[in-house]
Amino acid sequence: MLLQHIGPDSTMEEILHAYPSAKVGLFQRYHIGGCASCGYQPTDTLAEVCRTHNIVDSLDAVIACIRQSQEVEAKLHIQPTEVAAALKQGEKLRLLDVRSPQEWEAAHIQGAELLTVELTFEALDSWPKDTPIVLYSDHGRRSLDKASYFRAYGLTNTKSMDGGSNAWSAEVGPLVPCSSLR
Repeated sequence: MLLQHIGPDSTMEEILHAYPSAKVGLFQRYHIGGCASCGYQPTDTLAEVCRTHNIVDSLDAVIACIRQSQEVEAKLHIQPTEVAAALKQGEKLRLLDVRSPQEWEAAHIQGAELLTVELTFEALDSWPKDTPIVLYSDHGRRSLDKASYFRAYGLTNTKSMDGGSNAWSAEVGPLVPCSSLR
């Protein structure tokens, strides 16, 4: 159920309950909510968040961003079968695994790269801004957050694979253990 009225006294908890994609929309537009330094508490009101993070847009503009956030988030999604087809056709895309090194070692999608801090900075600093990037995690939630982060920092052709490595295994094929690559 959508929140009928979003106003200055609406809490972030109320807003995110009604508009779960607002986290993505607000981060991409205003760089808030992505980490401890730019975060907010569930009990913070929209007015407090705007004031704390020096958002100069009008409250109406921030509310419009929240209401449009589902459309913003939708542009970040890609299906595992679409990724597999692109790879099979030889499309040049960077497939990045945002899981932990331990998860990576256990198994990952063949041809993927583990997204380290160093690789993140390399991507942000030196990759062409239109580089096709697909990120994945186990279920797709962590990769959606990272895709939003990359988009917010100008990498315009970044997507998150829906369902992550679990969906890949179910729809495309098995993951490859690192031990089989040695």
